[in-house]
Amino acid sequence: MRDMLGREDAVSVAEAQRRMAEKTVFRELPRFSLPLEDSYGRVLAQDVFSPENLPSFARSTVDGFAVSSSDTFGASESIPAYLDVVNEVFMGKEADFALKKGSAARMPTGGMLPAGADAVVMLEHVQSVNDLLIEVLKPVAPGENVISVGEDIKKGELMLGKGHLLRAQDVAALAGVGLTEATVFGKPAVSIISTGDEIVRPGQPLLPGQVRDINSFNLAGLVLENGGVPVRKGIFKDDYDEIRGVVAASVTDSQLVIITGGSSVGTMDMTAKIIRDLGSPGVLFHGVTLKPGKPTIGGVVNGVPLFGLPGHPAAVTVCFDLFVEPVLRILSGLEGKEYMRRRTVKARMAKNVSSGIGKEEHLRVAVEERTGELWAVPILGKSGLIRTLVRADGTVAIPAQARGIEEGEVIEVRLF
Repeated sequence: MRDMLGREDAVSVAEAQRRMAEKTVFRELPRFSLPLEDSYGRVLAQDVFSPENLPSFARSTVDGFAVSSSDTFGASESIPAYLDVVNEVFMGKEADFALKKGSAARMPTGGMLPAGADAVVMLEHVQSVNDLLIEVLKPVAPGENVISVGEDIKKGELMLGKGHLLRAQDVAALAGVGLTEATVFGKPAVSIISTGDEIVRPGQPLLPGQVRDINSFNLAGLVLENGGVPVRKGIFKDDYDEIRGVVAASVTDSQLVIITGGSSVGTMDMTAKIIRDLGSPGVLFHGVTLKPGKPTIGGVVNGVPLFGLPGHPAAVTVCFDLFVEPVLRILSGLEGKEYMRRRTVKARMAKNVSSGIGKEEHLRVAVEERTGELWAVPILGKSGLIRTLVRADGTVAIPAQARGIEEGEVIEVRLF
């Protein structure tokens, strides 16, 4: 069906996401090696197998005494096991001796277990008779208080798979097995095209009826935060040939294109026409049952995803989160784990909020802590107000079939 303006009916958020995901194909970006210290937040371009065991020697997890566990069986405070202290292990030094039956060696946390020992008794469970003799007051099992060779990571084990986003702990693990570099994908280039006769650069004096460019700076930051390289192409007048020219060029030199401009019907229809005219399959959806962001357009031209976003700053952020970010993740080479896209917290709604049925509404909220609980405070205001984003910590989604959220109701806040 078509609406009164001759356009296809708006689709649901889920349907718009499905259509874009279905038509977005990961095409491998250039790959290169980076020093580990420069690889945080990058996407692995190949599987990583461990070149060695971690740890490479059995080591103690506590301060105490290395023992043969069988020498402690049956030990108790009333009937301790007596062991001779024959040596001491030092940090960073090889334990170049072997324990004999009935003997023990002093051990620091992290020290190398000597041959003949298979466990460590904690200091708290030992009483010294003198410098050469101890009483063990509690038995230990084989392997107790010890990390064995390769227990953390085994040589030849798959540590991290291709398409994995390198986090701090991942880089640390690579360093732990002796690697100094990681082979990663390049970052996808994202063209950002600002349109509108009224838009001017930040440093330019304003004439009556003009507004400064906000959206390209917002989008550039969002692209950077999500693993892309923003390419701000500039501000273009509402002229079909001019906009078509820059969009066509962007399709050839970028992996993703974002066109942002006015929210008027004419402007968005021109964006849709340009996408249709440039190549196949063209526009995948034009209009979403979403507030803010109903006029959003999504399409693909010759394998390159394109989005036409409305001009209101709040709508730009919400639509980026819902539609652009998932596509950017695919283009970056990330594999699965969609649930890890964004941190969320549970909070109670601080006041009643009403919503119209038929549109999925994304409400900006600030998060406050009150007597040990988190509360979501609605940041009310029109979607064209940038301050509603500046004051907010995240968004709350109100389903299309809901009439709102009641005060005190526990909801999920998706943090920026």
